[in-house]
Amino acid sequence: MSEFDKIIGYADIKDELIRFCDVLKNFKEYKRMGVEIPSGILLYGEPGIGKTILAKSFIKESKIKSFTIRKDKHSREFVNHIRDIFNEAKKEECAIVFLDDIDKFANEDEYHKDAEEYVVVQSCIDDCKGSNVFVLATANNIYCLPNSLMRAGRFDKVIQMTCPGGDDAKKIIEHFLRKKQILGDIDIDDISSFMEGHSCAELEMVINEAGIYAVFDKRAKIEQRDITKACMRLIFDAPESVEYIDSNILKKVAVHESGHAVISEILEPGSVNLISICGYSNNSGGITSVRKPEDYNFNVVAQEHEIIRSLGGKAATEIIYGTFDLGCEGDLHKAFDLVTTFVDNYCAYGFDAFERGNSSQYLLESKDRKVDKEMDRYYRKSKQIIAENRGFFDAMVQELLKEKTLTKKQIKSIRDSVVIRDWKKVVMM
Repeated sequence: MSEFDKIIGYADIKDELIRFCDVLKNFKEYKRMGVEIPSGILLYGEPGIGKTILAKSFIKESKIKSFTIRKDKHSREFVNHIRDIFNEAKKEECAIVFLDDIDKFANEDEYHKDAEEYVVVQSCIDDCKGSNVFVLATANNIYCLPNSLMRAGRFDKVIQMTCPGGDDAKKIIEHFLRKKQILGDIDIDDISSFMEGHSCAELEMVINEAGIYAVFDKRAKIEQRDITKACMRLIFDAPESVEYIDSNILKKVAVHESGHAVISEILEPGSVNLISICGYSNNSGGITSVRKPEDYNFNVVAQEHEIIRSLGGKAATEIIYGTFDLGCEGDLHKAFDLVTTFVDNYCAYGFDAFERGNSSQYLLESKDRKVDKEMDRYYRKSKQIIAENRGFFDAMVQELLKEKTLTKKQIKSIRDSVVIRDWKKVVMM
């Protein structure tokens, strides 16, 4: 079994690493073909996604001598340590120098790109040309690194690693659950939906926390509710309980979040991963987690849906209470930003509001008028969708107040139990 087979997901990245590995293992054959040994690879992405694990698997799979450099010394001592390690590596027939968390070698900000640590690393890499030294590096933030270090010739490949999603997230959760005692009715698809987009470390932490809840309650096996509770606490920073909150306030939160969720489910069935009235610790109220299409940045319809969905909390509050929503500021900023982008950058509603370096008063007023007009149009549609689907909306509010948190499976059950009005018949006026 390959070392890479032990790692779940990242198929495309592993394929690239396997090719580089083969070059190092069989460098003599590649040299006979006139192929130069690659200089190195840099893996980057947020903490906890498995960069170091993947790098270590690469080293093991290559089966050649390796040297690891990580910042664990004072600056002067560390600079000398870097030079010493590279000098040792050059003595080998073929070797890997592993720079673990290279963005931590100096102060972790863009103002220290000329730090001596990076200058020395660059110099050492350049001195290794022709010596069969391969540089493998990881970083959380590549924007802290000097451009000169990132150029071709020092790293042949700069590969971004992202949080696992889809089947990868599901497989990782299954992997962690296999080590635990669980009830057989746990729905992996349901769990992976609201944990998608989070790092491997976070997924492992949630599953472990679920085990703590189960044992503390004197139960022999982990249940679905334990995982949901752990996710709410660790991922969404929600409080353990909302029983102390006034029931009227909880209902307003439920109305607001149900507005978002119902509109999302009408426009894109199955898009809501989780909805909760157990708000963040910063008192933002509730949570509606929505999965966006993979092509969201290039999908006009999906972005229009995002505008309508963002306005759903305000629309629901106005419909139910006949007053404005005090918790919609962030939603409005999101909607206005998207509509402004449509009006200005994309000229979606005409060319007369496009800024071409000309910020005349007329132009600015024209743009504002267009934005206001489109916002009103999207807001009317938000209200129409909720009004036309009151059965779904009322059922969502009622169940949310009862359960406090609803997952994808529970939301689907509610949606399937009511009559849904075809949103395409809701005319944009």
